[in-house]
Parts: sequence; C-alpha cells; structure tokens
Amino acid sequence: MAHVRSLRYQEVRSPIGKILLAVLDDHLVALDFEDYTDRLHRLLERRLGPFTLASGRNPAGVSAALHDYFDGDLSALERVPTASHGSPFQERAWQALRTIRPGSIATYAEQAAKIGAPRAARAVGHANALNPIAIVVPCHRVIGKSLSLTGYAGGLDRKRWLLEHEGITLG
Repeated sequence: MAHVRSLRYQEVRSPIGKILLAVLDDHLVALDFEDYTDRLHRLLERRLGPFTLASGRNPAGVSAALHDYFDGDLSALERVPTASHGSPFQERAWQALRTIRPGSIATYAEQAAKIGAPRAARAVGHANALNPIAIVVPCHRVIGKSLSLTGYAGGLDRKRWLLEHEGITLG
C-alpha cells in the first residue's frame, strides 16, 4: 500500500484572488489560485502520490511571506523553502526561475541558456506551465522574446498584475 502524505493546507486572500497553498515537511510544494483547484490536486498527486490535506495556519511561514509580498516587500518570497518534485529538467528550469529577481524579467530563451540548454526555449516554456508553485517560483517573470506577455497558467491578467506590482509594465 502506498504511503499517504499529510500536507498542511491554507487558503489565503490576495489582491489577485484566493491563493491555495500546500506544505510538506516545512517546504512549500504547491501554490495555485482557487479557480485552479483541480489542477493543484492533479499536480500534487502526480508528484507526491496519495495525500491528505489538513488545514494549517501560516504553514512554514508561507502565508506571512505572501502577505508581506503583496504589501510591498517584493523579496519576502525568496526566503520560502520549496520542494517541487519535478523531473530533473523541470527542477533545473524552476531553479533558474528563482534567480530572476523581483522587478526583473527574462525570456524563455534566456532561461533555457541559463540552465545550459540554449535550444530548449519551448521545453522551458512547457516546464514553466507545469510549475506547481506559482508566484514563489516566479514563472510570471518570463516573457516572450519580443517582450510580449505570453502564457501564464494562472491567467494573463494575474501575470500582468504581478509584473506591475513588481514595477514592470509591458506594452
């Protein structure tokens, strides 16, 4: 019988809608938006196997860091420990995302080059689309090569809001 993992779970209100987060062993393993609850559960099960959710208050300090971020401390999320449980390629792509500082952007090609796979911009885009930890692993900071606002699993309106919150306005 498979081991069932117990995750601490919380819903957090934010300026871009209710955020759902899950923590395992003091590491954030999922962060998504309430309109994507099914996706959050599918990704968790794919990465972790069977799990249960137990309501928690500020698990691993993530809720407090989110509130600080939305209140203007743009570096608050950098101290949140994460565990994505992706493939080796996904892990490299997601680790590269965490090096993009608030107020900065990168293209998919730049992210691919950063992980040593300069021809893998499309694969990087696919990995970013499967990022289970939105905002904290900041795939919203990656844009198209023509500096265009492209794909974001949480919706382009949220991506635009997050970038503007960090001081970036795209045409």
